[in-house]
Amino acid sequence: MSAENVPVTPEEMDALRADIDAVDAEFVALLDRRARAARRIGELKQERGLDTYVPARERMVMNRVFELSEGDFPRRGLETVFREIISCSISLEGRLKIAYLGPEATFTHEAARRSFGASVDLEPQRTVAEVFARVESGEAQHGVVPVENSMEGAVTHTLDELMNSPLKVCGEVYLPVSQNLLSRSGSIPEISLVCSHPMALAQSASWLRRELPTVAVEEVESTAEAARRAAEEPGVAAVASVMAAEAHGLNVLAGNIQDARANATRFIVLGRAWAGRTGKDKTSVVFSVKDRPGVLKDALSAFAGAGINLTRIESRPSRKRAWTYVFFADFQGHPDEERVQTALANLEDHCPYVSLIGAYPEVSPEGAG
Repeated sequence: MSAENVPVTPEEMDALRADIDAVDAEFVALLDRRARAARRIGELKQERGLDTYVPARERMVMNRVFELSEGDFPRRGLETVFREIISCSISLEGRLKIAYLGPEATFTHEAARRSFGASVDLEPQRTVAEVFARVESGEAQHGVVPVENSMEGAVTHTLDELMNSPLKVCGEVYLPVSQNLLSRSGSIPEISLVCSHPMALAQSASWLRRELPTVAVEEVESTAEAARRAAEEPGVAAVASVMAAEAHGLNVLAGNIQDARANATRFIVLGRAWAGRTGKDKTSVVFSVKDRPGVLKDALSAFAGAGINLTRIESRPSRKRAWTYVFFADFQGHPDEERVQTALANLEDHCPYVSLIGAYPEVSPEGAG
């Protein structure tokens, strides 16, 4: 008989459970010790007028946790546990309000939870502009908004607000877009209407045509509104996230029905200052160029000459004069680095306007999957 098939005796089971109980007792004591330190840090931050949320420090804590792990506890689970530990610690340091593009149970809500955990005050807003306004007025300390989708491209409302706001990008999070068919009903044949946000319906169009060819489809203002209707109206199904299913007590009749399996959305965290340097950072800049041939190539050469990798560039109308544009660029590096400072100085040689709109710990898009 192999070792795997040897039955566990009651005595051995009791011993293992006793070991777990001992570990739990030690874990709780250490959490209390951590909480006391967090409260004291909060007092010091208040005395010195420092921000409660420090993205660079959080990234360092998380990286250290991963390095300390021997691999027995799953990495994703470890990240989830410490995300909530950090969230609770922040709440002990001071009350933190986070504005996000709502309503509740949307992907932006999920991104805000992933960034800040569940122990802070998450406040849904109706529009991207309202998120910016809440943070600018000081009614919220930070905001979370979508900035781009891997299939649909840039979220232009966010770029336009960034262009004119004093706020800075201090964090980013990638979230996989997983659309699901949700309903009170227990089976797909009971469905007579599918509703969702137009983008969610478009992302699931092939599946809906193939699996529900005769069922009516209706557009609503958000995936959360679709889930609410599915919870209240018999025979109605929503295309939305698993988080929406949990929030409204719905059944997941079919999972991952989106057409593109690699679809993900990138969200940004807004604050009054960018994050400190961690060693693996990203910086966002907006600039305009002079009106002459080859000027954009010359401007971008400032980054290439400094050995800096551009991860994204996007153009938007300047809104100041017809047919003039500004460019949004993200690149790897931090403004505290000498090579970044050199690149930005060279960029200014070709551009009448250059503004740093953020710096933050870089997150790998692969982490969205």
